[in-house]
Amino acid sequence: MLCLLVGKNGQVGWELRRTLASLGEVIAVDRPEIELSSADSIRGIIRDHAPQVIINAAAYTAVDKAEDEPELAMQINATAPAIMAKEAKRLGALFVTYSTDYVFDGTKPDAYSEVDKPNPLSAYGRTKLAGDDAVRDVGGAYLIFRTSWVYGARGKNFLLTMTKLAAEREEIKVVDDQIGAPTWSRSLAEVTAQVIAQRTTKAQQGNTADAFADIRGTYNLTSAGQTSWCGFTKAIVGLLRTYSEAPLARVVPISSAEYPVRATRPKNSLLDNTKLQRTFGLRLPNWSVSLDQVMDELQSIAPLGSRVAVGGGR
Repeated sequence: MLCLLVGKNGQVGWELRRTLASLGEVIAVDRPEIELSSADSIRGIIRDHAPQVIINAAAYTAVDKAEDEPELAMQINATAPAIMAKEAKRLGALFVTYSTDYVFDGTKPDAYSEVDKPNPLSAYGRTKLAGDDAVRDVGGAYLIFRTSWVYGARGKNFLLTMTKLAAEREEIKVVDDQIGAPTWSRSLAEVTAQVIAQRTTKAQQGNTADAFADIRGTYNLTSAGQTSWCGFTKAIVGLLRTYSEAPLARVVPISSAEYPVRATRPKNSLLDNTKLQRTFGLRLPNWSVSLDQVMDELQSIAPLGSRVAVGGGR
């Protein structure tokens, strides 16, 4: 199969470049090869390659900045995926993209399912929901994987920020009244490839879109278990202490009210993964198990003493 990956330099895109290789040829693009604010650029790259699968791992993810740039966020998070979905439908291809827990308001007492009514609290959440709706309205073969609290050993994410601050400060104050499931970018990439692989033979025998038509839709895809941002930070710092005897910051729990930000976050970001498990027979391990693996990888890339350098890049 020929796969076109958009957003190769992001933390999920970086992992997808490796996991998608098992499916066939992968054309991976990012800026400057493609400009997501340009419809002509998006259509051009897709029509040049005519892929059987298009995976969109690009997004506007600056949650607070989106409050000041809602038009740009909407262009990247909604308009661009809609164009990709239309091009995929025209080609008879599968379109895969990623959504977020921020489409919900976090008031539900337990985990959100795919059929729960969204109610985003932020511009970022509204633009991602608009993208979900636009892809669905196109009517082609699509998979939307809705995830939460994505992190990894590369890029810009909460894990790398906390490892940097833990080495630099005496104390870190972290919100303790927002719960979710930290999800490893590699796990997202692996499940994406595994889901596509389940229908690869059928797709090779005919129209790719037809091979996925009966399973198209939105699927929650997060790690098992739950924690707060503060609990996540404590686990990170605890693992750092196993690698180094250097002094590390104390982690102090605070409320959301004590940490004002431009965009309101949901208090409950838990997503129910039952549909994914039932349809594909796949599930992710507990977030703490994945964190152990990521921390081992992070130490192999750069030990604690060079943590500042690791925190750079996209």
